[in-house]
Amino acid sequence: MAAHSSVLGQQRGITLIEAMIVLAIVAILVGIGLPSLGALSMRAELAGAAAQVETDLQFARSQAVALNRSVVVTLREANGATCYMVHTGPAALCECGGQPAAARCVGDSELLRAVSFNARDAVQVRAASKSVTFDAMKGTVTPTATIRIEARDGRALHQVVNLLGRVRTCSPDGKVASERRC
Repeated sequence: MAAHSSVLGQQRGITLIEAMIVLAIVAILVGIGLPSLGALSMRAELAGAAAQVETDLQFARSQAVALNRSVVVTLREANGATCYMVHTGPAALCECGGQPAAARCVGDSELLRAVSFNARDAVQVRAASKSVTFDAMKGTVTPTATIRIEARDGRALHQVVNLLGRVRTCSPDGKVASERRC
């Protein structure tokens, strides 16, 4: 029997109480980390939308030169959703209806690109100027504009389009640390 008790003394493992303590600590750490993970995700969506808007503004500028005709970026808002279109022709001749697939232009206007943000999306695009026109001959934009990309958590980025059609990104309230303050 002495041999049997020495075998039991050599066995190693964890008790149920030790396992429960480890699970409780892991649950607390996950609970602490989830809000920061959500904030990180929101920040990534904000930065991604801002980069997309900036790219499309630069696309509109280059298309004006390539097509040798004015190219317009038009922003539409309806029911909390926003969309914008890059197109030729007057802004009044193009609609996006909240979905990129529903975007269309009539007459001799040509739709070059359409992007929409649903009311449920983490970010929205807003602007005081509902359209800006890139002139092919002068290489300028009329009017100059500030396009605001805003997240649900209150952070925002601005895409500022100057007279020469150049775009710069800034944070209006300094809440986005990776961008300079406007």
